[in-house]
Amino acid sequence: MTRTDNPIFFKDLRACVAFITILPTGKKPVYSPLGMIRFFPVVGLIIGALLAITDFLASMVWAAPAAALVDLIFLVAVTGAFHLDGLGDTADGMFSHRSRERALEIMKDSRTGMMGLVAVVLGLATKLAGIWSVKISCSPGQAMAIFLIVPAFSRAAMIFGIKYLNYGRKSGGTGKDLFDRPLNSKDFYLCLIPLSLSLLLGFKGLILILGFVLGCAAILTFYKRKMNCITGDMLGAMTEVMEAWLFMAAGMNTS
Repeated sequence: MTRTDNPIFFKDLRACVAFITILPTGKKPVYSPLGMIRFFPVVGLIIGALLAITDFLASMVWAAPAAALVDLIFLVAVTGAFHLDGLGDTADGMFSHRSRERALEIMKDSRTGMMGLVAVVLGLATKLAGIWSVKISCSPGQAMAIFLIVPAFSRAAMIFGIKYLNYGRKSGGTGKDLFDRPLNSKDFYLCLIPLSLSLLLGFKGLILILGFVLGCAAILTFYKRKMNCITGDMLGAMTEVMEAWLFMAAGMNTS
């Protein structure tokens, strides 16, 4: 990386942190939608590192169930429920049994319907169960590594959504700017970080990698068949579903 690249690198990283978390970034970062895409897994690693710290501290005070709840609250808080909002809106639209155009209109409605409420509750419950399972089925070192990796993988999934599906709103929306150019290999290379860390984790790491591949394929296939497009809300929903699924997969009792 050259000196000229450094300012752009950190500008895009700060933009990504500001976009998908509530973490402080100092002086107001420049919005850089296309530049920040590659940093989704890096910001996931930052979230994961903070999650590992949160779990360590919580586990000093509470038993596994309560510590897992603290971890869940942290994950909701650190994103400002940004992805959860997308999950609720996506469920309301996609399970409304309406046309694609009407479903997209429903997703834009700020009010949460019954399907959105059910999706959010089930998503949080699944994630809580997954985190709890990781804590009681893995060694402390394994659990810390999983807490680091899973948020990175779940946010890396958004890059694949942007790559393989077209944006669905003609009038624009929260995620429209992320689709202004085709993605290339440079947008994916930072996904190698959680992949490499998973390889160091042994069998649990292989489960995470397989879970990531299967989860991405399943969600994108479902989106393709149901809507034949993707939106910002659907990217957020993808993140939430992937995170819950990967915690559940990592928490399986394989002994």
